[in-house]
Amino acid sequence: MLCADAPCSKACKNGDPARAIRAIRFDNEAVAAQWLDPCSDAELQAAETACIHYDRPIRIRELAKAAKGTKPQKDLPSLAIDFCGIPCENPFFLASSAICTNYEMVARAFDAGWAGVFYKTICMEDIREVSPRFDAVNEPGRSDFFGFRNMEQLSENPVEVDFDILRRLKKDYPSKIVVASIMGNAETEWITLAKMAEEAGVDAVELNFSCPQMKLAGMGSDVGQNSELVLFYTAYVKHNVKIPVIPKMTPNITQINQPAMAAYFASADAVSAINTIKSVTMNIRGAVADKKTISGLSGRAVKPIALRHILEMAKNPIFTATNNGKRFELSGIGGIETWRDALEFIQLGCSNVQVCTAVMQYGYRIIDDLVLGLQNYMAERGVEHLSDLVGEELPNFDTPTNLDRDTIVYPTFDREQCIGCGRCYTSCQDGGHQAITFDADLRQPHLDGKRCVGCHLCRLVCPTGAIGVAKRIAKTK
Repeated sequence: MLCADAPCSKACKNGDPARAIRAIRFDNEAVAAQWLDPCSDAELQAAETACIHYDRPIRIRELAKAAKGTKPQKDLPSLAIDFCGIPCENPFFLASSAICTNYEMVARAFDAGWAGVFYKTICMEDIREVSPRFDAVNEPGRSDFFGFRNMEQLSENPVEVDFDILRRLKKDYPSKIVVASIMGNAETEWITLAKMAEEAGVDAVELNFSCPQMKLAGMGSDVGQNSELVLFYTAYVKHNVKIPVIPKMTPNITQINQPAMAAYFASADAVSAINTIKSVTMNIRGAVADKKTISGLSGRAVKPIALRHILEMAKNPIFTATNNGKRFELSGIGGIETWRDALEFIQLGCSNVQVCTAVMQYGYRIIDDLVLGLQNYMAERGVEHLSDLVGEELPNFDTPTNLDRDTIVYPTFDREQCIGCGRCYTSCQDGGHQAITFDADLRQPHLDGKRCVGCHLCRLVCPTGAIGVAKRIAKTK
């Protein structure tokens, strides 16, 4: 549930059960014990009684037993990394959105540990928003969502107000990285806004070529889908400012490499990707005065699509060379909630990652687990520098043409873990190759190796992890 001012932690004077629950939720279960071990049995019982989880109290005592003995790594490595030649304390930035619309919000994020911000996009248009402007795709009975749809546009503040905020942020937080995201409607607007950003003392400027729900044509993703406009606007800005320029790519396009290469040839320092994906939800709760429209989808649901776009750019041989002596860099966005999500973007070539939807759900506090999880991962592997992880998975990706089609990996069944639910049988019968039979009396599945094609649908639907993998062997003819 991840409560604010959690009652369970108030009931436990010596520990912090809520922090442990948050660590487990964000893939740091290996270090959760440090917040549970100090609690006495009586305190754990009191914490469980105080729990206000909407369904039933979280079994905090069981969590404490399961976490017993796990310890955080010592001497954790630094997450410091350069992005566009700018030293960053870690790779985690706030994405340009509703989570960073004023000084107070960004200051709290910086205090929490975020390394930088792509401030909400500044423009010269009169921005008027709709109500409601958000909708979610979630499982019935659950408040957390795997898809988030928004119709929000750009900053509603006057231009001068926003640049004054950025100026104050750089003055008060000189070690943090402030990026001004801007959007113009013509060459002169792009240049004027970029110059104002540089004069405000920001570290870099992001060119928003990707917002999918602008009320005016010729802005946002309309630009990002037109490589010629990307080239021209990027070149105009680069010619007029000295700070790094980072065009933001739209995913609403067949080949993201085309506008990305346009940005590259205009001497952009990096690109950020992706912005939200055009989508539709049918919920009446997302309607505006009974009217529905197309708008942007974000959240966990878009991560595989975002990774695909990052992969395509990272594998582009043009981008692997240097651009005027500098490496063309990637800032990854799309469905990042945990440190494992962030790691996937980093391993595909991103030296910077941005987070939005997860912060909207869970708050700036998730930075604790993003940092801790990535540090522990590096410590376990003996990796000293985060930059050593950037792009390390790229050699493991190949085209479908070159994949091995002469071997097979069969599933294996662990009878002790199997609960006899028959999910594997049902899925194999109706969605696979009818290679599993089911003994209803013993409630046991059995594999027919002659029918099995090694698709592993059965393993994916198993609720207990009872289905594993055998060694890869040659296919029999």
